[in-house]
Amino acid sequence: MASFTQVTKRKRARRQKNAGHARKVKQSQHSTLSYDDLFAKCGEPGEPAPATSEQNKS
Repeated sequence: MASFTQVTKRKRARRQKNAGHARKVKQSQHSTLSYDDLFAKCGEPGEPAPATSEQNKS
């Protein structure tokens, strides 16, 4: 059986690795826009797209 020191060392390394992975997963979920957010400015399907601010200035 491994010594208590080796068990503790491996346990700590595994917990840190899992925590880093969980952090990256959480970060990636926030950086990805939902379908609705991504296409919100395009308007409803079948209708013309809303005018942009540049077209309003002219």
